[in-house]
Amino acid sequence: MKLPSRFLVHNHNLCKRTRNLCYSSSRRSTGDDEGEEGFVSILRNIVVGRDSWKTFFNDSFVSHRLKPRHVEKVLMQTIDEARLALRFFNFLGLHKNFHHSTISFCILIHALVQSNLYWPASSLLQTLLLRRPNPMEVFESLMNAYEQCRFSSSLAFDVLIQEYVQSKNILDAVAVVKLMRQHRLLPELRTFSAVLNGLVRIRRFDIVKDIFNEILRSGVRPDFYVYTAVVRSLCELKDLSGAKNVIHHMESDGSNLSTVTYNALIHGLCKNQKVWEAVEVKNSLMHKGLQPDIVTYCTLVLGLCKVEEIGVASAMMDELLELGLVPSEAACSSLVDALRRKGNIAEAFALVEKLGKLGIVPNLFSYNALINSLCKDGKLDEAESLFTKMTEKGLFPNDVTYSIMIDSFCKRGKLDAAFCLIDRMAKAGIKATVYPYNSLISEHCKLGNLKKAEYLFDEMISKGLPPTVVTYTSLISGYCREGFLHEAFKLYNEMSEKGISPNTYTFTALIGGLCRANLMVEANMLFIEMLERNVTPNEVTYNVMIDGHCKDGDTVRAFELLDEMVGKGLTPDTYTYRPLISGLCLTGRVSEAKEFVDDLQRENSRLNVICYSPLLKGYCEEGRIQDAFDARKKMVGAGIDMDLVCYGVLIHGVLKQHDMTRLSGLLTEICEQGLRLDEVIYTSMVDSHCKQGNLMEAVGLWDKMAGEGCLPNVVTYTVLINGLCKAGFVDKAELLCKEMLARNLLPNQTTYGCFLDHLTKEGDMEKAVQLHKALVEGFLANTVTYNILIRGFCKLGRIQDAAEILIEMVGGRISPDCISYSTIIYECCRRGDLQEALKLWDSMLNKGLEPDTLAYNFLIYGCCVNGELTRAFELRDDMLRRGVKPNRVTYNALIHGTCQMSSFSFTTR
Repeated sequence: MKLPSRFLVHNHNLCKRTRNLCYSSSRRSTGDDEGEEGFVSILRNIVVGRDSWKTFFNDSFVSHRLKPRHVEKVLMQTIDEARLALRFFNFLGLHKNFHHSTISFCILIHALVQSNLYWPASSLLQTLLLRRPNPMEVFESLMNAYEQCRFSSSLAFDVLIQEYVQSKNILDAVAVVKLMRQHRLLPELRTFSAVLNGLVRIRRFDIVKDIFNEILRSGVRPDFYVYTAVVRSLCELKDLSGAKNVIHHMESDGSNLSTVTYNALIHGLCKNQKVWEAVEVKNSLMHKGLQPDIVTYCTLVLGLCKVEEIGVASAMMDELLELGLVPSEAACSSLVDALRRKGNIAEAFALVEKLGKLGIVPNLFSYNALINSLCKDGKLDEAESLFTKMTEKGLFPNDVTYSIMIDSFCKRGKLDAAFCLIDRMAKAGIKATVYPYNSLISEHCKLGNLKKAEYLFDEMISKGLPPTVVTYTSLISGYCREGFLHEAFKLYNEMSEKGISPNTYTFTALIGGLCRANLMVEANMLFIEMLERNVTPNEVTYNVMIDGHCKDGDTVRAFELLDEMVGKGLTPDTYTYRPLISGLCLTGRVSEAKEFVDDLQRENSRLNVICYSPLLKGYCEEGRIQDAFDARKKMVGAGIDMDLVCYGVLIHGVLKQHDMTRLSGLLTEICEQGLRLDEVIYTSMVDSHCKQGNLMEAVGLWDKMAGEGCLPNVVTYTVLINGLCKAGFVDKAELLCKEMLARNLLPNQTTYGCFLDHLTKEGDMEKAVQLHKALVEGFLANTVTYNILIRGFCKLGRIQDAAEILIEMVGGRISPDCISYSTIIYECCRRGDLQEALKLWDSMLNKGLEPDTLAYNFLIYGCCVNGELTRAFELRDDMLRRGVKPNRVTYNALIHGTCQMSSFSFTTR
């Protein structure tokens, strides 16, 4: 746009006068001040006049001469025209890139504030603060401007303080407040309030106290915002007495009261566990003309839940709902969770249902926690109901929710439902985590479905989910439970290679597997490794070790472990005591077992029926029936009720003694106790009658058992089949076997062994071999069935056939035992073939088999009758070295052999 010539000429003349003024002033030093003032005067005239600022300031002479002090003076002369001053200030900054002094900023800020132009003043202050000046520097500049220009208002200082608060430089704001007070300037109340609340936000509660005291000293009357900030700060400092004093000051100075201030006190009291005082404050609000609000109630609910005053918290929740108030998510979640933790699961569920009808939903954490508690409490239907209704209330299940439900379904054997939830997770776009897979793998392992567990393990790895120690432990436990120790240790090594440290449960599972396999040396080594790796054994670890050593006959080590366990602060339980009692009984130390039980009772140890059953069994095995009944009496006297297992043990004992009077008494007692005989007791009675040849009584019991709805198991069928076979009623035994198959009960090796034993005793080896071949094809053949065949061939003198059966055993990976060899050895000795007997003996020893007394007696007899008396005595010595006790038969054979040799020597002479 072209400017009019008149405008250009006017500006030209103005610039010329300016140059002349400057030139003349430069020549006359005495006129420097006048020249300076003249330049400022020209500048002011340009600012307030209609001439073009751009043309004037584009003149190089003006632009080079212009300094911040000139601008300061122009601003001081235009403070009454704040908008114009601001335009001039911005023009120089934006168009001429002029660097204003801090004092220029401060003069203009004061002028703008005085003209009520707060927003431009604040914006200008923000620009100044971008230079990051020291608060002291800014204050001094503002103060200089304030004093030089004699501004009537000090509000510019308030704007500075509020700007520091807004930018979260709270301590800088505090510094300005202190500087103001030193210069006898007083910030506005709202400025004080802003500073106090800023200090609360940065938790500088100590400074809040100082500022509040300064407010009181200055004579300013605080409002409820100030009081609220101070009360909250004192509560945070745990100065509850001081907070109450502030409240009292507020009430006495005629200030407007607010529920907000009292809420701050209630919150502080609750936070410091003084909930009953908080409740009193809430109850006093009505007398002060105030009403408790939603914050009051929710704070109290949270506080009451924290100190487990659940009943009062519930009443408070009911009260706020009756008032039509809507509780916060935090208050709802806290109360639901508190009820859940107290075990009031039904009440928690009812509260969620009640809140749901009002459209109030606890947070997802509380929902998940309640669902988890319902699942653990066995209330799966309620848990499913909450789970189903979640989406209806706008709360979407997450991976934790699904994991809880899947775990619950797994633990209750509802694996199909668990898999359905896995599919739902995928459809909902929720990535499955390792936790639901751990639940599924664990349950499949417990059920023995190892193939399915392995499939899930591979699937989770394919999805990029790394197995955890829980995953590995579940699989290891499953393998150990099924006896697959090689696979278990393979996983153990794999997890170690991946840097996953085995925990107590991992080691316990492996040690338990080794103990069940009677590999106690290996179990002890792993136990030592566990300790060396600083993994702490728990009660279960010690229990499986104790059980293993007791079953291995090493009760000394078992009791050492008991002492070690107690020394580590672990508490033995009935699962610790039972194997110790059983171990003592198994090693023929029933009296010691009784003393141990008596000691435990004197120590007030909690014993139950499973601790007494091995003691009763020990007495019965030794034929000490009266002692067993005495122990039973003491057990009942101690308040421990007999169960069917104990009754079964006593019945088995009295049957062995043929004590029908006691048997009748026990059966009557069982009925009086409201118990029903189970298949184990019936089987024991049927077996006893069969062994005595009382088949009529055995069959009568069978019929009674069926009449009472007690179904016979495989063992019951087998004992009756055995009795029938031995009595020659093979056809009836076969009918029973067919009945078993019809009931989907598979006969085992023992069942078929009954028929095999009958055939061999009848000498029908052809049928016996055919039957055994079927057993081999059905993977039912074992060492016992092979031994029956060997015995049958030996009985018929067919030693070669018996030897071939022995070879077949080894080829079929069936381990021969001492009986397998000793049966053939006896027949060889009986027929005078001592050399073959000795060869078999050496073969047996080379296979690591330990001969028993019977085996030694057979070979010693063979040596004696064949004139090898020296070898017979060598065998006796070897017998003693191996810890096998000779019996009367051993010595009779040696005596007979010695007499025979003496007689032969006398005849020869």
